[in-house]
Amino acid sequence: MEFNAGKYDVAVIGAGHAGTEAALASARLGCSTIIFTINMDSVGNLPCNPSIGGTAKGHLVREVDALGGEMGRSADDTFIQSRMLNRGKGPAVHSLRAQIDRRKYSARIKKALETQEGLDLKQAEIVEIRPSDEPYRWSLVTKMGAVYQSKCVIISTGTYLGGKIYVGDVSYEGGPDGMFAATALGKCLRALGLPCRRFKTGTPARIHKRSIDFSGLEVQEGDNDITPFSYDTMEKPDFPLVNQAVCHVTWTNQTTKQIILDNIHRSPLYSGKIDGIGPRYCPSIEDKIVRFSEKERHQLFIEPCGLDTEEMYLQGASSSLPEDVQIALYKSIPGLENVKIMRTAYAIEYDCIDPLALYPTLEFKDYAGLYGAGQFNGSSGYEEAAAQGIVAGINAALSVKGRKPLILERSGSYIGTLIDDLVTKGVSDPYRMMTSRSEYRLILRQDNADERLMPIGHEIGLISDEKYAAFLYRQELKRAEMKRVRNTTIPCSKGVNDILVSRETSAINNPVRLVELLKRPELNYKVLTPIDSTRPELPDYILEQVEIEIKYEGYISRQQAMINEAHRLEEKTLPFDIDYNAITGLRLEAIEKLSKIRPASIGQASRISGVSPADISVLLIWLAKSNHQK
Repeated sequence: MEFNAGKYDVAVIGAGHAGTEAALASARLGCSTIIFTINMDSVGNLPCNPSIGGTAKGHLVREVDALGGEMGRSADDTFIQSRMLNRGKGPAVHSLRAQIDRRKYSARIKKALETQEGLDLKQAEIVEIRPSDEPYRWSLVTKMGAVYQSKCVIISTGTYLGGKIYVGDVSYEGGPDGMFAATALGKCLRALGLPCRRFKTGTPARIHKRSIDFSGLEVQEGDNDITPFSYDTMEKPDFPLVNQAVCHVTWTNQTTKQIILDNIHRSPLYSGKIDGIGPRYCPSIEDKIVRFSEKERHQLFIEPCGLDTEEMYLQGASSSLPEDVQIALYKSIPGLENVKIMRTAYAIEYDCIDPLALYPTLEFKDYAGLYGAGQFNGSSGYEEAAAQGIVAGINAALSVKGRKPLILERSGSYIGTLIDDLVTKGVSDPYRMMTSRSEYRLILRQDNADERLMPIGHEIGLISDEKYAAFLYRQELKRAEMKRVRNTTIPCSKGVNDILVSRETSAINNPVRLVELLKRPELNYKVLTPIDSTRPELPDYILEQVEIEIKYEGYISRQQAMINEAHRLEEKTLPFDIDYNAITGLRLEAIEKLSKIRPASIGQASRISGVSPADISVLLIWLAKSNHQK
């Protein structure tokens, strides 16, 4: 029997990384918000890898933080090891990654939800959503029969929606970490007409620390100088942070390979039991052995799940093989000869939607007030989920308040790139963010995320005046240092030339500007310290930004020109109700794709697969005539 349980501006289904960011953003923008979770103990859970960040993912965390999100602060408060990846490469691909104490992180996120004014956290399974009357456009029904009405709904169900666990021949309905699956809601969404599909992901076994022989394993230390995710952490007086754990590296071998090949027929991935499409860039160990058969070994990382647990995570060894095969293959790996498995590896199949059904605001085109975020939208990863969650939460709140929606351009952020890829190009497998996905990655660095996005966060209302003032102060420090570097002259002297020659760069015969020395790839701020007497005391992150922008000035200018051209096309907006069949000159494939995706601008139309430059020319001519006639 149903009963009325309350009315809210925004309701969020799922309290993972997408849902928590969505709910917090909505509530912080003044909307009455409720967030539902099947189990309160799974709020902010890290069911797979106990880490935040990584290549391109670290960029996303910084950007979520710059908009006013929670993930970066929580990661800084609960990390146990931090490393900056790709330091041997250019600054565009430097990415922060931190091992996280997963239980403390979950508790930290749960506390943020519990203490947020205007936000209710509720343990309940939503089994049905249905359209309702204005202004509360949606009704949400729980398994207990409670009915909640909401103006906007954000679906962020992660891998719970229609979740099914696979371990060899064993399969059953379930969510991650032994939780219940949300089966009824998946059926409801299909009946509602949402374009659902099945994807798959997996996770490795968790093993007991005392069963590992670390004596012959490579130790992987964290960084000595730790860079935080959050700009709030940078402003704390007790910064820097301290590493509290190490990771270890081991490798599979020919014995491992043979065990897997001998039992590959028992894997549900290869026996045809799993219909869902798995992640291309995070394959299982059996998938690696089959797809990369020429490789003699594969690298594995042994990572702690927290400081108060003996569980260790085997990064790179996810599997859906039977439990007996898992035991055999893990024991064939150096250091794991006597391994004891605490949690068996498994694959999980789940429902998600075709993101081509979404606007760049993450609202469904055919269902006003209904939004999607995270793995529900066909992506993978905690960071991708958080990025979508904060955008969905912001836009739901802005919709309730009658304000202009937020659409982040791909030229201004990795979040914009992520969402544009999803809603414009679609996905055929779980989408993972990589630096190579952005054509503007030299400008979209993680070190300048605040410069790119904090003004937007402040304008929306998620960045306080106090935080914004701190940002403006950092920008002033940077501008002053850029001016000083350009105007400071370094005299020609033996001491100066000794330093230059020691770094294998040419000596100078005349005084030079400091900026000219910093442009040399062999030199940096640290090397030039003895001859740079006028340098003020500045935080390392300010010096890093200045040095990057000086060294790559020419490349940055060229990329900015590309962005300016992209903006020109983005400003040419296309009406939502265009009849593309009536536009003479468009090819049939272009008509089909444009009619399905309904791009918001010429720029978005140009990125649709199957729409050619000739089709874009036709659209530009049609748009010019249409505007002229108006």
